[in-house]
Amino acid sequence: MFDLSLQREYKPRNTALDKVYLPEWDEICVTVPKRFERTLVEKIQNTPEVTQFNQHGDKVQNDKLSKSIASLDALPETHQMLQKTCRDFADSELVPVAAKIDREHCYPAEQIARAGDLGLMAITLSERYGGTGLDYMAYAIAMEEVSRGCPSIAVTMSIHNSLYLGLLEKYGSEEQKERFLPGFLDGRRIACFALSEPGNGSDAGAASTTATLKGDRWVLNGTKCWISGGYEATNGIVFATTDKSLKHKGISAFVVPMDSKGLSRGKNEDKLGLNGSSTCQLIFEDCEIPKDNLIGQPGYGFKIAMQSLDAGRIGVAGQALGIAQASLECAVDYANKRTAFGKPISKLQMIQSKIADMSVRLESARLLTWRAAWLKDNKHPFTKEAAQAKLAASETATFCAHQCMQVLGGMGYVTDMPAERYYREARITEIYEGTSEIQRLVIAGQVIKELST
Repeated sequence: MFDLSLQREYKPRNTALDKVYLPEWDEICVTVPKRFERTLVEKIQNTPEVTQFNQHGDKVQNDKLSKSIASLDALPETHQMLQKTCRDFADSELVPVAAKIDREHCYPAEQIARAGDLGLMAITLSERYGGTGLDYMAYAIAMEEVSRGCPSIAVTMSIHNSLYLGLLEKYGSEEQKERFLPGFLDGRRIACFALSEPGNGSDAGAASTTATLKGDRWVLNGTKCWISGGYEATNGIVFATTDKSLKHKGISAFVVPMDSKGLSRGKNEDKLGLNGSSTCQLIFEDCEIPKDNLIGQPGYGFKIAMQSLDAGRIGVAGQALGIAQASLECAVDYANKRTAFGKPISKLQMIQSKIADMSVRLESARLLTWRAAWLKDNKHPFTKEAAQAKLAASETATFCAHQCMQVLGGMGYVTDMPAERYYREARITEIYEGTSEIQRLVIAGQVIKELST
């Protein structure tokens, strides 16, 4: 069983979760890994089971929560407990503020810090470096639950875990880990990932930003764009060309403090969704950083970026699943309450058809995501599977959000209900960290290679 290291105590507030699933949940204090494992297992074992029977007298499980997650019961207990903890956190602290964050375009510093207190902002980083030390299956589950509450917080969690902490743990030197990991584990400081440029888009190998070694300093010049969290970040992973003659093999990766002289930020983009996360350009004008800030060897940058994005796509898939799950729950809740033709519209076959389609696509995408996470955790190749998960989950998020709006009708088009926000926030999951078109190219290339040998 995996241990979950939580840095500070967390007592979920009184929500429906407490009343329906774990009546005594608010009495549990989770602090350190062994206590977490022992206390929660004992509490769950000692919680009285609420038994219900159907009209035929057969026992049925009164656990709506686990039924909403495909095959959750097949996972280790710690993953199940993590999911319930994250869901309660999302219900009590993220859902109530998500609309305000979107409407006011404000950075949710308090909520991200709370996620950090739960260990979610360093969830896969090994305990050796102060992280929570969980696997990518746990990460995918946590990403879904956080995104179900507020996707703006989930995108910050995704980039920080996959594209900063995870990248440094895998490719950084021990000296770099000592310099750049402490202070970034609890959500009080976050990092960004700077690969895209105005002229390259999906052609990441055509980086025009340059890094020139002058003495003991690298000098960066160029512009990066679409940098999520660029305004809030303290550090950034930046990719720049160190040898133009080698094309993509001449790209290198660097850790760049955001207060470096010669680095400025462009305007904060006014986006369709994810308004709790800034998006801006990073402009380098003779920006100097220490020679030791190079990650790995010169020319390793493209490889580092691509392999990090493979892992990051599992996180984005989890984010998309959270939006899809929230859309499905919103549609079902509304359909049960809205009456037409003398009965709830959930009794109408056209509405049932939409709900069925949403459910099938959601749970299929979830299993693809879990398969990619399992492969990574067990050190198998997962490039194709991560692309499949990201493609399926992102398109499912858009589909489910669209169908949710259709179920709600006119109410789905107004900001009084969250359906329109789900749709706006779903769209980006088909674009960043590799568009759906790029995912199809990755998948096709892998499949053709597999079947041609």
